[in-house]
Amino acid sequence: MAPLRWGIASAGKISHDFANAVSTLPATEHQLVAVAARKQADADKFAQLHGIAKAHEGYEALAKNPDVDVVYIGAINNAHYDIGVLMLDHGKHLLCEKPLCMNEAQAKRLLEHATTRKRFLMEAIWSRFFPHYRLLRERIESGALGEVREVSVEFGFELQEVDRLRLKGLGGGTTLDLGVYTIQVCLWAFGGVAPTKVVASGTVNDEGVDMEVTAELHFPGGGIARMKTSALRELGNTATIVGTKGTMALPSFWCPLVLTDVDGTARKDTLPVARHPFNFHNSCGLRYEADEVRQCIQAGRLQSATVSHADSTLIAHIQDEIRKQVGVTFPEDTQFTL
Repeated sequence: MAPLRWGIASAGKISHDFANAVSTLPATEHQLVAVAARKQADADKFAQLHGIAKAHEGYEALAKNPDVDVVYIGAINNAHYDIGVLMLDHGKHLLCEKPLCMNEAQAKRLLEHATTRKRFLMEAIWSRFFPHYRLLRERIESGALGEVREVSVEFGFELQEVDRLRLKGLGGGTTLDLGVYTIQVCLWAFGGVAPTKVVASGTVNDEGVDMEVTAELHFPGGGIARMKTSALRELGNTATIVGTKGTMALPSFWCPLVLTDVDGTARKDTLPVARHPFNFHNSCGLRYEADEVRQCIQAGRLQSATVSHADSTLIAHIQDEIRKQVGVTFPEDTQFTL
């Protein structure tokens, strides 16, 4: 099979980490062939660093590049939808950074557009492709953990000065930026079932976006997930899953290289060394989601069973409910409605 040819939309920090991680995969399976940024100079610099042949100014040129099979969207949250539609309209498959879109209605529209265009689309919830997530699911499905009764997860860093998180105009707030991680691990542990009730509270900044949120997700059968996100302080950043037969824990749960198993064993994993330093923790693990995309596209699938369209829709639905209760709105909430 020919290698999957990647185009990168946006030349920021997460795109750097993704390109760097992809470079650790076999060149016979993955190739970085193009990058686009709003400024030509940024695209040129990115292309030179990562050995990418084509650097485009603007995303339309990337969409029209005939040598690109799939586009990774690493742009700011509120640019995902427009870039995604543009790429789909030009026949590209998509791996789109989380949150997929700004709300459930917008996410549904983008997912439906991908299905209509018969193109693969996955929200880049890279966490679920780490081996320890697979092991956690195996323990749950085999009955080793018993019935899952409780999940507790925190995700917080001092990020209140980071523009993409603090500014409403960039689609900021912890529910969209960090909450996607805490919500997805809760859903993963409870088998993807929708919660019957969401209870949330939080604090907003002077921009009107949430800087800290505490939420409970109540599941059928009495299970409960408690989550906290914060841009004001560093939190424990561990997910703990409690079953009727034991407990499992994922430190650095969004990109875990350590898992505490049901029997108390600390299982450790490693990642390869990449060509360049990374901006974010364990970012070499982005290689796992890239390979999932390749396998799905080669098999002719339009979505991944691990991060399905239904998964992304449910996550967006829960984010909407949390924002509603905390009192955070975006322009997209009136532009895109269910």
